[in-house]
Amino acid sequence: MSEQAKDNQKMVIKLLVIVVGMFGFGFALVPLYDVFCDITGINGKTANSAAVYTAIEVDESRTISVEFITRTNTGMPWEFRAETKRIKVHPGELHTVNFYVRNPANKQIIAQAIPSVSPGQVALYLNKTECFCFNQQPLLAGEEATMPMQFYVDPQLPEDISFFTVQYTLFDVTGKGDSLAVKDNPYLREQPKSGT
Repeated sequence: MSEQAKDNQKMVIKLLVIVVGMFGFGFALVPLYDVFCDITGINGKTANSAAVYTAIEVDESRTISVEFITRTNTGMPWEFRAETKRIKVHPGELHTVNFYVRNPANKQIIAQAIPSVSPGQVALYLNKTECFCFNQQPLLAGEEATMPMQFYVDPQLPEDISFFTVQYTLFDVTGKGDSLAVKDNPYLREQPKSGT
């Protein structure tokens, strides 16, 4: 084997190792990014489980404005809105806001709400003790529900933040993995009987 052929073989092996390394790094980026975001709160992802509210000293010297925005993902036919668009809170106070949903489709649809917070760093200080976003929400055709979100803002929120936005995006997850039965949805409203 000539010297040129040996050099070519070494170069091919090096390139293959680089390609495999890049492929592996690409797969590792998603979990690494999620860990980074959980630690820093950069992209506004909030916790996926309930926080425990204990007696916290309320900071009445500060008032924070919280705005609630709702949207549905493309193809999701539900009506979805915050019943309270904006609320003023003191850090440490426990508050409840409600969200209204209605399924106008002629079939059952199962939804999952995904929250985000802006500016992103606030996600570290927004504590939800109850939220419809923790679980999938099934609704039969024509049904509606009021879904609560109970939260408090940690008094450690940086002093320069006096306003933040919480956005919920509703996705259709019907038929995607395990899902709740409609009868298990605690937020359903009783529907009036027809003709009454």
